Formats: sequence, C-alpha cells, structure tokens
Amino acid sequence: MAKTIKVERGDITKYQVDAIVNAANTTLMGGGGVDGAIHRAAGPALYAACEKFHGCPTGEARITPGFQLPAKYIIHTPGPIWHGGEHGEADLLKNSYRNSLQLAEHYHCQTVAFPSISTGVYGFPVEQAAVIAIKTIREFLAASRWVQEVIMVAFDPKTEAAYQKAL
Repeated sequence: MAKTIKVERGDITKYQVDAIVNAANTTLMGGGGVDGAIHRAAGPALYAACEKFHGCPTGEARITPGFQLPAKYIIHTPGPIWHGGEHGEADLLKNSYRNSLQLAEHYHCQTVAFPSISTGVYGFPVEQAAVIAIKTIREFLAASRWVQEVIMVAFDPKTEAAYQKAL
C-alpha cells in the first residue's frame, strides 16, 4: 500500500481511523475548539484518562484510548502559542507532529487523522503551519513501518486551502 497524505474538510471526531490527534492544551483537561469537541465526543472517561498524565509539555504527545469515538486512540499534543515566530514556535510545532506520529507508530496505527495544530486560538499562521505539518509528515512517512495514511482534517475552507496548497 502506498503511503498517502490527504486533506479533507470535516469533523475529526467522526473519523474512523486508528488514531486521531487532539490539539490539546498543556493541562490535557479539555478546552475550546477541537480539544473541547474531542473531549465531549469521547465521553467523561477521557477526562479521567488524561488526568493521570498531570499535563503534557508543548511539542510532546500522550496517548489514550478513543473511548466513545470511532478512533481506537486519541493522541494529545499541545502545540505552541504563536508569539511572532521568534520563540521556537516552528520547532515546537514540528515536534508536535513528529511526536504524535512516533506514538502512532509505537501503537501500530496505520491511519492517523490530524487537525491543524496551533492555528486556532493559539494564533499560528495557517499557511506557515501547513507547510511545517506536511513537510514533517512526509519525512516521517518515508521511514515509517506502520503509519500508511495521514488525513489532515480541516475545520474550515481557509484551513483546507492552506493544507491543499502545502501538499
């Protein structure tokens, strides 16, 4: 099977994949945007599972079961808050994607769905974020044994267009 990256507009909580990635905050306790939607859709057991981690540093990742989601796993990664681009945001964002994919690989996930990490309330410019995401995913897939397909799930037309262009 050829390894693929796709860009689609949709609701990441509805994807039937091995793992969905949650653009979490560092507490992992749910929040706004995609994080809140994933926590609501997965059910209250997700909160209890995340509590055990006592948070997660920006750029790192943690994994939980998918609970009430159609995905087997949820990989939680806090992306960087944009502070103008001179504070290591690009490297932290790259780490969020790479560390999420490494967890997916470790858990033998073949299909992974990502949201656009850090481009909502964290303010990372979507055009820059898309280029970093696609490049990092491509590099990872080239060496990956398990991960076969990555789907970038865009919430709106602007995000979808930025990822299509980066692809």
